[in-house]
Amino acid sequence: MQTIDLRGVSCPTNFVKAKLALEDLDDGMIAQILLDDGEPVKNVPRSLKADGHKLLGLTQTEEGYYILELKKIEE
Repeated sequence: MQTIDLRGVSCPTNFVKAKLALEDLDDGMIAQILLDDGEPVKNVPRSLKADGHKLLGLTQTEEGYYILELKKIEE
């Protein structure tokens, strides 16, 4: 499982960085993307789903950031 830490990265840069990081993964691999609350947690999952990736879960940590789990699907 690959972890992509995008905490502290603003929109839309965080989506671009997530997309670039996913390019390095093989089809079917699971990735965990760490996101801040607010715009990042609203926009990044929606945009990645629109790109065809499968969202597996979104959980908030006690520290206040979110962990998005997704399965990479080839575009």
